[in-house]
Amino acid sequence: MIYCLTGELIFLDALNYTAVVDCAGVGYKVTVTANTLTKLSPLTNKEVRVFTHMQVSEANGVELFGFFDTDELEAFKLLITVSGIGPKGAMAVLSAMDPMQLSLAISAEDSRAIARAQGVGAKTAARIVLELKDKFAKAFPVPESGGSLETSSAPRPVSKGSASKLSDARDALTVLGFSRAEATNALRNVNAELPLEDMIKEALAQLMK
Repeated sequence: MIYCLTGELIFLDALNYTAVVDCAGVGYKVTVTANTLTKLSPLTNKEVRVFTHMQVSEANGVELFGFFDTDELEAFKLLITVSGIGPKGAMAVLSAMDPMQLSLAISAEDSRAIARAQGVGAKTAARIVLELKDKFAKAFPVPESGGSLETSSAPRPVSKGSASKLSDARDALTVLGFSRAEATNALRNVNAELPLEDMIKEALAQLMK
């Protein structure tokens, strides 16, 4: 299993949502979400790390699906457990919304927001809500102050900068030996507008109590 690719980003195809990462002279082609594509766009010809999921099938052989961070990878893995959702469907959902936005939609049982993803119908969106509500609540807890979704629009957007820092802080805490759930819970009460180092320090203070 290839967990991640670290190397030079040598090619991006915005039309087909693919990227090629050169790792020690071998170019690995990965299918990415729209969100990951956006984050990778300014990094062409620079070293990147892309987290991956490898899928093997008779129809398509070996495929790599890539994600900018572990949150998106974890959300993808949960989505493909839903009956009727394959890797392409999961990528479509994560191209329409990031993991926290998806968690907000699932928590509010807003299947209409999920059904806006390309190729995802109302029944499939309803299954996502039904089958993943408890799992997403554990993996991506919605802050108590997060409020509810507006019924006539997409999930309330999370600041890209704040979401990225939360993900980085969570990754740093897991490297220090804490579980993902422990890190997520500790960060729930941390101000996401703080500098990354201060976020990690505050979360550590809670974890060490």
